[in-house]
Amino acid sequence: MAVTTASRFRFKQHSVLPGFGLTMGFTIFYMATLVLIPLGGLVLFTTRMSFADFWNSAVTDPRVLAAYKVSFGASLIGAVLNGVFGFIVAWVLVRYTFPGKRVVDAIVDLPFALPTAVSGIALTTLYAHTGWVGRWLEPLGIKVAYAFPGIVIALTLIGLPFVVRTLQPALEDLEIEIEEASASLGASRWQTFRRVLLPTVLPALLTGFALAFARAVGEFGSVYFIAGNMPYKTEIAPLLILIRLEQFDYLGATAIGVVMLVVSFVMLLVINLLQWWSRRYQA
Repeated sequence: MAVTTASRFRFKQHSVLPGFGLTMGFTIFYMATLVLIPLGGLVLFTTRMSFADFWNSAVTDPRVLAAYKVSFGASLIGAVLNGVFGFIVAWVLVRYTFPGKRVVDAIVDLPFALPTAVSGIALTTLYAHTGWVGRWLEPLGIKVAYAFPGIVIALTLIGLPFVVRTLQPALEDLEIEIEEASASLGASRWQTFRRVLLPTVLPALLTGFALAFARAVGEFGSVYFIAGNMPYKTEIAPLLILIRLEQFDYLGATAIGVVMLVVSFVMLLVINLLQWWSRRYQA
């Protein structure tokens, strides 16, 4: 017992990292400086408005409601698409070996490094009516650039790495013997996916979905060029905030930001509750 206590004491004395008190204090200071104080200041700034002004300018204004619908609707669709196709991409990268695999794996991270304005210009050039793809879609009555589908494509692009990189470790930890055992018991591929694979990777999938959704809600650069920014049609909430700031309506811009902050927080809370439920269900 004495040897064990002494060894623990020596480990604490010669630990590479500092103690809990110092690291916890730094963590609180760091998070407060970067997150809590700016967001708290955003909320406090709106207290200069009366509740009626806040409600009229940030909640019930038709133009603002249309911007919310575009931002959150396109973000949700993009996150769902990434949840489906990001799972397929992660599955291919984890389970198969093929020529150019490292190149494909590196391309997944490209939206992380690529400036969002560059991706927006590239997508607009590609899907405009004179673009390589847009010129074939326009005669079919399919308009992508300067329309809602273009916004969805842009938000799907910037959200893909979050889903793929979150799913990859979960799929790598999933032993292939489990699938073989399921098949040996007579389960079909769909039954194996629904009852074996999906419950195991569901927490990681929900995490990737939440990250992709949150990233898409606040996206501006890639959407600005391809959306067309038409009020009531393709105008996103971040752009409307910028417009209010350019009009020196700081309170109106802050009010819209607070609403987006609250909705995003509620969505992330729901996703975290679903993750907790899925982990408890697995246990």
